[in-house]
Amino acid sequence: MIRKLLNGDIDRVADIWLKTNLKAHYFISNQYWKSNYELVKEMMLQSEVYVFEVDKMIQGFVGLNDEYIEGIFISDEMQSCGIGKLLLDYIKDKKERLQLNVYQKNARAISFYQREGFIIEGEGLDEATGEKEYTMLWKQNRNRNFYKELIQKAGAETELVYMKASKELLKKDYIKEIRS
Repeated sequence: MIRKLLNGDIDRVADIWLKTNLKAHYFISNQYWKSNYELVKEMMLQSEVYVFEVDKMIQGFVGLNDEYIEGIFISDEMQSCGIGKLLLDYIKDKKERLQLNVYQKNARAISFYQREGFIIEGEGLDEATGEKEYTMLWKQNRNRNFYKELIQKAGAETELVYMKASKELLKKDYIKEIRS
């Protein structure tokens, strides 16, 4: 279940934040994350945070500042179970566009966001850590959603279909046959 952060959730959420950062950002000093722990707890209570809960135990969360994703954090034991995607889909339904920064050395996160439709919009330097980062952007595809809703209102089902062919196949004479 996904719900808004409650004050009583803050210790569990902050612990997930710390453990995830220590593991994912091995290239940044552990002391950096530990020294920001209390400040982050205060900021979370003032931010838009949604938690993912299983059997009354928080297993992950996403933090937002308007259209900016501060981060998606999943407990170590529940990573790669689809919770990050569920949280991201949840906020995609609430926002027209989303933006975030991700460290360039965090290949796993970059891959996740690209798979979920984000594009690299620019790059910069995180002054606090000295690490290079990408700015990534996602925008709601209005046309696709408009037609999907129209089809569903008419009582039909929608199905997303992808077609893929190798460059070699496309270069062959088959294309000429199809066009004629």
